Amino acid sequence: MSSRASQLKAEYLGNSVSKPQARLNQISNQLAPAMASPFNEDVVPQAAEDPLFGLMAAYKADSFDRKVDLGIGAYRDNNAKPWVLPVVKKADNILRDDPDLNHEYLPIAGLPEFTKASQKLILGADSPAIAENRVISLQTISGTGAVHLGGLFLSKFYSKTNPNATIYFSNPTWANHNQIFTNVHLPIDTYPYFDAKTRGLNFDGMISALEGAPEKSIVLLHACAHNPTGVDPTQDQWKKIAEVMRKKSQFPFFDCAYQGFASGDLNKDAWAVRYFVEQGFELLIAQSYAKNFGLYGERAGCFHYVGPARNGSETAKRVASQLAILQRSEISNPPAYGARIASLCLNDVSLFAEWEANLRTMSGRIIDMRKALRGKLEELKTPGTWNHITEQIGMFSFTGLSEAQVAKLRSDAHIYMTKNGRVSMAGLNTNNVNYVAEAINKVVKETS
Repeated sequence: MSSRASQLKAEYLGNSVSKPQARLNQISNQLAPAMASPFNEDVVPQAAEDPLFGLMAAYKADSFDRKVDLGIGAYRDNNAKPWVLPVVKKADNILRDDPDLNHEYLPIAGLPEFTKASQKLILGADSPAIAENRVISLQTISGTGAVHLGGLFLSKFYSKTNPNATIYFSNPTWANHNQIFTNVHLPIDTYPYFDAKTRGLNFDGMISALEGAPEKSIVLLHACAHNPTGVDPTQDQWKKIAEVMRKKSQFPFFDCAYQGFASGDLNKDAWAVRYFVEQGFELLIAQSYAKNFGLYGERAGCFHYVGPARNGSETAKRVASQLAILQRSEISNPPAYGARIASLCLNDVSLFAEWEANLRTMSGRIIDMRKALRGKLEELKTPGTWNHITEQIGMFSFTGLSEAQVAKLRSDAHIYMTKNGRVSMAGLNTNNVNYVAEAINKVVKETS
């Protein structure tokens, strides 16, 4: 095509596009006052960036070759890589080779073999509550979805007989708890939990707050590996918490995101939940399979309602009917893949045993990193005490570092953690733990 022809074609195409576009602009300008968006900046202000996702973005943009990510909320192996559990790979292969596998909808309550196995995992296979049909379970969008479903249920039904009921959670707690319960219009409050001086549990403060809270308050409890502190009550302390809550007729809501991942022992990590059920509490449980199966992106979780010892089966039936309606309006049907993976492992004896071994691998590496970090800090004679590093449990540790020290670690050593000093122990490995300890030692000495 000649240059002149190309020019004419461009002019034609330009005119054919520009004239309608100009007309559209003219109409838009004329209608603008009448069609002003109701979502102006006063109504919908720009939200602040999520701190964790902002931290992740800053880490990724950092080109320093020794940078360390201690903000990550997912397990990493000793090479700082995501780890697909070997048992999950096996289950994946089984699913892939299943000639009857399809992609039809699951029932509203989810995959039955998954929810039944989930009941046994958290409550124990011999739980009287299961035998007496007092447990109702729905598959959810991981633990977040389970917490949300529980909050929605409480907001709609518990509030009918307890219109001023407030949900109390620990200070601090998982950041999303505040948002979830606020969104479902449950009044929120907190009870003291972390002791900044000992970097352990403020047990007296917690008990005092529960005793002072109104009767029939809802109390959110972390079943194990408290997020973000890594501080858990002892079994004797759990018994005292249950005693106070029973006396005050308070309603427990357990959030369990780390069963088996915390200590490597599934039964040990479920002890508190089972004790409360044994004591006759009616309660809710949010259960996640993100951490203990490494199914972060598959969003496999379960929500459980445990009915009272008296007329519990009848109550459970009515609760189940209402939960199904809530689930239908929220997600309609839960996703299948993650639940199928978990279900295979939970219901097969050999796969279950391999899963337990994988859990011990993950929790064992975390424990080793705790020991290594504490040991190096003490070897360097870093000011302060560091026993809390090994006394805390699970993925996270509240180091006791100040916001200013955290900022200095990031600017000087390219070590990333949340500004409250919480670190993910999964971000440590044998290649960087000494570097992190030396950087902490330097910053603490410079700022003490």
